[in-house]
Amino acid sequence: MLSINFNPFPNLESERLVFRRLKDSDAPEVFKLRSNPENMKYIPRPLLQNEDEAIAMIQMMNTKIDENTDINWGVCLKGTDTIIGFMGFYRTQPENHRTEIGYMILPEFNGMGFVTEAVKTMLDFAFNSVGFHSVDAVIDPDNIGSEKVLIKSGFRKEAHFLEDEYFEGKFWDSVHYGILKREFTK
Repeated sequence: MLSINFNPFPNLESERLVFRRLKDSDAPEVFKLRSNPENMKYIPRPLLQNEDEAIAMIQMMNTKIDENTDINWGVCLKGTDTIIGFMGFYRTQPENHRTEIGYMILPEFNGMGFVTEAVKTMLDFAFNSVGFHSVDAVIDPDNIGSEKVLIKSGFRKEAHFLEDEYFEGKFWDSVHYGILKREFTK
């Protein structure tokens, strides 16, 4: 089984971004991301109703870091401390040396290459620091922007599951992408 230890917290850096631990003061940005129906249209999860729910979400993510089960970073532009999104690994399976990547970015930062830059930075961490063998990504089939990020980052489509998740009275399809450590290039 893969031994995972996110303590001390691994701050990361890329050409334009800094990856740090989320803190309660990030609640306005987390709320903005997770309360906007347009941001959430491809994510079958309830909308946040207020900043208290955003703080609870941040605290839940930080607990998973402390327990060495999952990790999320607040991602900031270099020279700032305000997050433009949060990204990380969850549904981690140490027994299979596998994890799932997830990412959200504020809409005003879409189309600038930040998510692709962040994904490559996180993959480098996953494969070369933690020692994962594979990383999975699960997206809505209509999320073309996310699909482009994954393909640019070296992922390949592995499966399309029809109506495999039920949320708010609707069945949702999911498309699974994956990348192996031996396939990853920076």
